[in-house]
This record gives sequence, C-alpha cells and structure tokens, in this order.
Amino acid sequence: MNDTQQNHKGNIQSIVIVGGGSAGWMTAAALSSTLSNNCKITLIESNDIGTVGVGEATIPPIKLFNQKLGINEKEFINNTHGSFKLGIQFIDWAKKGHSYFHPFGKYGRDFDFVKLHQYWLRENVNGNAPSFDEFSMAWCLAKSNKFSIPSRDHSLVQSTYDYAYHFDATSYANYLQKLSRNRGVTRIEGKVQDVILREKDGFIESVKLESGQLISADLFIDCSGFRAILIEGALETGFTDWSQWLKCNSAVTVACENSGPLLPYTKSTAKEAGWQWRIPLQHRVGNGYVYCDEYISHDEAINTLLSNIDGKALHEPKRLKFTTGRRNKFWNKNCIAIGLSAGFMEPLESTSLHLIQSSITRLLALFPNKEFNELAIHEYNRITQIEYEDIRDFLILHYCVTERRDTDFWRDCSSMTIPDNLQYKIDHFRASGRVVAKGTELFQNPSWLAVYIGQMIKPEGYDPLVDERTSVNANKILTNLRRTMLDTAETFPTHQQFIDMVNSPSRKI
Repeated sequence: MNDTQQNHKGNIQSIVIVGGGSAGWMTAAALSSTLSNNCKITLIESNDIGTVGVGEATIPPIKLFNQKLGINEKEFINNTHGSFKLGIQFIDWAKKGHSYFHPFGKYGRDFDFVKLHQYWLRENVNGNAPSFDEFSMAWCLAKSNKFSIPSRDHSLVQSTYDYAYHFDATSYANYLQKLSRNRGVTRIEGKVQDVILREKDGFIESVKLESGQLISADLFIDCSGFRAILIEGALETGFTDWSQWLKCNSAVTVACENSGPLLPYTKSTAKEAGWQWRIPLQHRVGNGYVYCDEYISHDEAINTLLSNIDGKALHEPKRLKFTTGRRNKFWNKNCIAIGLSAGFMEPLESTSLHLIQSSITRLLALFPNKEFNELAIHEYNRITQIEYEDIRDFLILHYCVTERRDTDFWRDCSSMTIPDNLQYKIDHFRASGRVVAKGTELFQNPSWLAVYIGQMIKPEGYDPLVDERTSVNANKILTNLRRTMLDTAETFPTHQQFIDMVNSPSRKI
C-alpha cells in the first residue's frame, strides 16, 4: 500500500448529523457539496421534534453560502417565500420616540482620507447636519420602500449598499433537504435514545435510536438544538452563561397576515422588558417578543406581542426559553456542535443563521481525518469563541448605552458592568468619534457607527484633521451626496414590484 492509499484510508468515511432544521440541512448541504461519494453522510431527525424557527432574517454573507451551494437566487426566493432586507430599523431603543437604521453597506462615499462620519460629526456640532441615516443608500431605499440589486459600478451610489433576505426557515430547510438528498445524503427518521462512547478515549462510537437501530460514524455533528444531545448530553462539555449582560431569556412568537406594503427591512422595537421583531415575508409577517421573565410575566408578554402586530394572528403564540451563552468547546473529541447546540444569542442582529454558516465554513477549512488533530480542534474552538464574543459585545452595545430609564429592565441594562473590550471601544468613540475594531469582526465599522450614533452617544470631539482640511467643503459635499441618494432612490422599483419581477417566470434578476 502506497502513502496515498494510506492517507485515503485515514480519511473520514462516515458522518452522522443529529438534528434537522436549518442547522442540520445547511450542514448536510455544504458537506454533500464538498465531499466525495467516499464519505457517507447520514442525517437523523424526528418528525415529532419541532424547530425553533426564529431565524427568518439574515445578514449579507448568506448570499455567499447559497452561491457556494449552487443555489439560484430567483429559485431560492420563490421556494422560501423570501423578501429582501436592506437592514434593521431600531425603534425606541435609545429613548422612546427615537429610531435609527442599521444599514447593510457603507455610509455615502468617502471623499477624503478623513472618514465621512468625522465631517458629519463636525457639521452636527455646528447644527448643519441631517440624521446620519440620510447618508446611507440602504436607508434612502428602505424608507421609500424601494429595492433593486446593487450596481457593480463602484463609481455610483447604487453600489454602496448591500442586502440579505427574510425567508421562511422551514421552507429553506426543506429546500436544502431536497438538494442534500439528491447529492447522496441519507435521511433517517427517528429519535436518539442513547449515545455510546468508546471506552479507550471517550469519543462517540454510535447513537442508538428509539427503534433500537445503532448508527456509527467517524464524525458526529450535533444539530439537536437546545437539547445538545451529543455535545452536552453525552460529552458534558459545559456552558458559559452570558445572561449577566444579555438578560433576555424568553421569547413568544406568532405569524400574522400581511398588512400594508412589503417592507424591505426588519423592524426591532424596544418594549418594557425586551424587544419585538417584525419580519415581512411574501405570504405572512413573522413577529416575536424577546424578553426577560424576571421583569414581565409570560401572559403579559403574549398580550404585548398580540397588541402590536399588524394583521390577524395565524396561530397561537409559541414560547421559547433560552439561556444566552456558548459551549465551553464547540468541537469536543469527534463531535462538533453547530447551531443552537453550540450556543445562543438573541436574534437582535439576525446572526443565528450566520453562526451556522460560519461554523460550517470553519469545519470545512479545518476538516479532520480519523486522527482528529488537536491543533485543528483547538484552532476551530479558538476562532469560534472569538466570533461569538465579538457578536455578544455588539449586542450588548444596544442595551448598555440606552437613555431609557422608564422600567427596571432598562435601568438595569444601562447600569450593568460590560466586558472590557466593549468598554474600550465605547471609550474611543466617546472621546473622538473613532471606531476601533479588529479586521476579522463580523460587524465592521459602518455597523458600529450605526449603533453608536443611533443610540445617541455624543463624542466629546472629532478627528482634528477635519479642521486642517480647509480645502474640503464638507457641508456642500454632504448636501450633494444626500440629494444624489434621494434622487437615485426615486428611480428604483418598490420592493413589491421587484418581488413580482423575481416571481415572473420570464424575468431575470
């Protein structure tokens, strides 16, 4: 036997994914699109176990994931009742009666080596600046209920925004299931009753179903949701609790009939003990109230939710309990947790599906053989932990700098001690309007700017180079830029018109 044959013999030959839903079928689709037929992929799911279904709003990287799977965007929108998303509008977060927009894409176009927002800060001090939202092409489109695919011509303001999707998560999982099974994935219906560990090293050897069937594999992927059957139930990996910073621990959800125009953005409205989402799909609107049950009862949360939806409820509200945090290890022995089994952060910035996507991408980048190299496992866990903590800090920012003091929940949020890295970032912005961040963070400078300014943090100063740039007529440039964006937005179709074009068999997008 030559070296090549020996190496091949050491490759992973079988993978078992426990759990379906978005996490399971996204994983199955990606693995079956990447691995050869020499690796058998089996997914176990039970028809009796429902999915959480809160991941209906996404962020722009989902487009890349779909492209890598060879999914046509038009077909995807049609199969998932999808709509387009330009960002998130935050209502009543900084204070009651105030709103701001977190856009996908950047603000305006830099016209100098000094950043645009620094010129805006000076004009704002002088009373000459409109809302910072007005320099986002995404917001200019969103507030007019307009949408189209961004231009590829980077000289145009039509190229300065990005987009993601709203879609039915169950339909997406079903779509990926069909794709995966066509690519050789085997689906077994059933519930895992027991997990058998190898005596010599504690690795997972097989899972036993209620039917008595034993299923063995080299690699196991835990997509079993909050139950975390493998990573926690069998391997007892441990959990790091973040509820000291992200206090919400419950949610009630309900879908309702469409009412009014199909908006191209998500709404997040702060409430007495948390916040409410509104996610518009083609066939319905998804709604949910994320709250902390220490400050409001379950029945009060349901009443709040049902009193603030736009159309007739389509089913009884569903309740979800959770603890915000992450596993101490995401990859333990021959088991990798993906999705809710790996950890949970409320869907405030639509990161649930992205964390599934990035975990899958990281798995493929560090894909093991049967030896399960500890360096690769450590690197996977290290990078994943950083990603979770970076997102955690960005979510905490929304709560900790609020001016609201009208309920115990908001008073406690505004007075809590926050992680040192987040405090360091806030201190920089308060001092000079500067944004400091690692280049590897999911949320880049425009996102931090949106929340800093939207949450009404007022910097003590701005970049001193702004005053040195006497040849730059910033007020005129900003005024012209805003006018160009508004005029351009007027030429776009409405979101509904664009969806109609997508749904037309003869039209391309």
